[in-house]
Amino acid sequence: ILAFQALPTIIVFSALIAILYYTGVMQALIRMFSWVFTRLMRISGAESLCASSNIFVGIESALTVRPHLQKMTRSEFCTVLTVCMATVASNVMAAYVLLLKGTFGGIAGHLISASILSAPAALVMSKLICPETGTPATLGTSVTLHYEKEESLFAAIIGGAENGLKLIFGIVALLVAIVGLTHILDLGLVTAGRAANQGFGWEVDWSLQALLGHIFYPLARLMGVPSGEVNHVSELLGMRVIMTEFAAYIHLNVMLREGVLSARTATIAAYALCGFAHIPSVAIFVGGITALVPERRSDITRVAWRALVASTLACLMTGAMAGLFCEEGAVLLSQ
Repeated sequence: ILAFQALPTIIVFSALIAILYYTGVMQALIRMFSWVFTRLMRISGAESLCASSNIFVGIESALTVRPHLQKMTRSEFCTVLTVCMATVASNVMAAYVLLLKGTFGGIAGHLISASILSAPAALVMSKLICPETGTPATLGTSVTLHYEKEESLFAAIIGGAENGLKLIFGIVALLVAIVGLTHILDLGLVTAGRAANQGFGWEVDWSLQALLGHIFYPLARLMGVPSGEVNHVSELLGMRVIMTEFAAYIHLNVMLREGVLSARTATIAAYALCGFAHIPSVAIFVGGITALVPERRSDITRVAWRALVASTLACLMTGAMAGLFCEEGAVLLSQ
């Protein structure tokens, strides 16, 4: 299902996004959100434009503010990385919808809601984690969206499909590498833990998933997850940090099939998992942005881990909003 249904959907949506860019529809949507963020949140125009782009695309959003990257402050770089990791691209979101549509009614609307909510949440968390101490060059002003238009509509479709194919290879490579390395680490922890349990008479689960679940337990509880289901959600959140949100959504689908989560808890989890807030993304986004401005590499790398923390908290804030408004029925754009 993942290989022949979910992943090929990314190619189709990548081509669709390319068409929307070529026809100017995407630029209009991004400018609208950018105008709102600039005026309501009093941030720089470059930050608001990048945040608006991330509602629809992934690492490509950095290209929309490419002319302004050279003069960005450290706080602005933290914001750019945070919004990249706190949101998901539309083409990847389509794969999540395909994975969950059989067990989660209205999942498409929920994930669209989550993508929109996570952008302002990322801006808030970024400024809390890395406050602005300088004076951004585009503070409080609107900036022009930078876009290199293809020479024809067909060329745009080809370019979009090629980008989707590259993204698929990236996802598959990361899943294989991270899942494999995680199992190696998990095997080491379990082996060492088994020896500790025998030596001290403990009965502790030393698996990586269980340990990460303990870390996220209070955060999952604060999102409004009932005590009887919080263990499952905290494990999903921990899994996302190490094994990407793709693996977490696959396990969410398994939990829904097994009936261990209520509809409300599943909704909270779906919102909280909707983001690239995991360790592999740090390498992806830091590498992508430093390639555009290599002379600012040190400033970007210094705020990378702060951005991961901020993006994780932003996703949890989005999950908390879902828990606040969600009942057993639909919420926000899901109807």
